[in-house]
Amino acid sequence: MTQAATAVVRRQIVVNAPIEQAFTVFTERFGDFKPREHNLLQVPIAATVFEPRAGGHIYDRGTDGSECRWARILAFEPPTRVVFSWDIGPTWQVEADPDLTSEVEVLFVAETPDRTRIELEHRHLDRHGPGWESVRDGVDSDTGWPLYLSRYLSLFGGGS
Repeated sequence: MTQAATAVVRRQIVVNAPIEQAFTVFTERFGDFKPREHNLLQVPIAATVFEPRAGGHIYDRGTDGSECRWARILAFEPPTRVVFSWDIGPTWQVEADPDLTSEVEVLFVAETPDRTRIELEHRHLDRHGPGWESVRDGVDSDTGWPLYLSRYLSLFGGGS
């Protein structure tokens, strides 16, 4: 295996919802499933905002009005695909250099009219530079993407 081959984390889940609803819940309710304890601000998070357009951002707004922009929306293609950068480096601080960030692609695939598979791929983790493995290990752990997707799934009242 090459280093690049290990610099990817993949997860998938299925929700009992039409593709349009699955996409809308992911993008419009991102703050409802993103763990509030995943916070780079100095104050508690009041809201997590997902700007629904290419060129937008994902950011946390603190209770004092401060903001932490930790992702850039790279592609927004309802209802099948969204791609965003992961601008959080190995020290778990925001990375300002886009060349040192990874990206997350989320695909929405209709299995039936009322059932959608969500395929998440967090790739190019090695772009984070020295210590990139800690980013991979963090997003791959039980408190990373599996937690996000479990909380997302719970917004549908179950699934598989």
